[in-house]
Amino acid sequence: MGGLEIVTAGGKRGLKEFIEFQYALYKNDPLFVPQPRIAIHDLLNREKHPFYRTADVEFFLARKNGATVGRIAAIYDRAHNKFHHENSGFFGFFETVDDQEVAKALLTRARDWTRAKGATRLRGPVNPSTNYESGTLIDGFDSSPMVMMTYNPHYYPALLEATGLRKAMDLLAYSSHAQKIEMEKIERVAERALKQNGVTVRPIDMKDFAGEVARVWEVYCAAWSKNWGFVPMSKEEFELMGKDMKMILKPDLVLIGEKKGRTVGFALALPDVNQALKPAGGNLFPLGLLKILYYQRLVKSVRVVALGVVEEFRTTGLGAAFYAMLVRNARKMGYGPCEMSWILEDNVLMNRSIELMGARRYKTYRIYEWN
Repeated sequence: MGGLEIVTAGGKRGLKEFIEFQYALYKNDPLFVPQPRIAIHDLLNREKHPFYRTADVEFFLARKNGATVGRIAAIYDRAHNKFHHENSGFFGFFETVDDQEVAKALLTRARDWTRAKGATRLRGPVNPSTNYESGTLIDGFDSSPMVMMTYNPHYYPALLEATGLRKAMDLLAYSSHAQKIEMEKIERVAERALKQNGVTVRPIDMKDFAGEVARVWEVYCAAWSKNWGFVPMSKEEFELMGKDMKMILKPDLVLIGEKKGRTVGFALALPDVNQALKPAGGNLFPLGLLKILYYQRLVKSVRVVALGVVEEFRTTGLGAAFYAMLVRNARKMGYGPCEMSWILEDNVLMNRSIELMGARRYKTYRIYEWN
């Protein structure tokens, strides 16, 4: 195989090589946004991160003629398989040079590893589940990814498909502008929905952050439970994600809907901190943290990360009420460019609603499957 070998990324040295390969691969790509190395290390920490309590994971590296040329994580997510009554394996953190031999060898190793666990198919990429960065970018290569979205070279889809993987589901991203959205119709729908259903929408209470996260977690588990690919998060895993977001969130962009004290929906938008992370180059020290703090003040873009409503209120227009308040608040705070992502391609109601607001679909991410 021309000196190609796939090896386990074992120990601290192997994990470091696994992490560093991505930074080397994208070194000259101006659109890539290097995440802080410490955050990636924490996410891949199988001893400490709560995701791995219900999942088995192995990390692999591809070496060719002595050089590292690719990486992949093989994932057997027991929580997913239990919830969906299936036996799927997953791959994630996939990166490779433009070499079909390398891509196929990595994906084959991930498939073989998950098959040994009992999996009947390989699906991905998910990093490490659909609750995190997911999908391969297949169009929209002309701009950097927003916060918590993936990015990859344009040659990845061809490599995956030549290996034998096929589309399982597309994840859609829409672009809009908070200052230009036509609000009259949305406001009418929002006002009627709140009045008819007796629901109030308010910003998150940062003084009761732990309590708010717990309430949102319950809605999250209920609102997304029937979505394709949904993986229930443990409360501990959800709390950790909330803690990570706390550093960048703006209270007026995290909204909670209530009826008689019961939480029935929530919406989450985050400033596009990727714009502040890019100048730091993945490092916090010695100057990275100062750069992040400086550029974070200049961020004027925002991403709507999640909007969920419990099933009994799903067709009442309550989603419009969340959008209306998010847009109003974003305008007051001076935000402009806005991404709404990601949304499953089969979520017809949500996609249609976003398009009626004047948003345009501008990026597509694909989750592949290999039987």
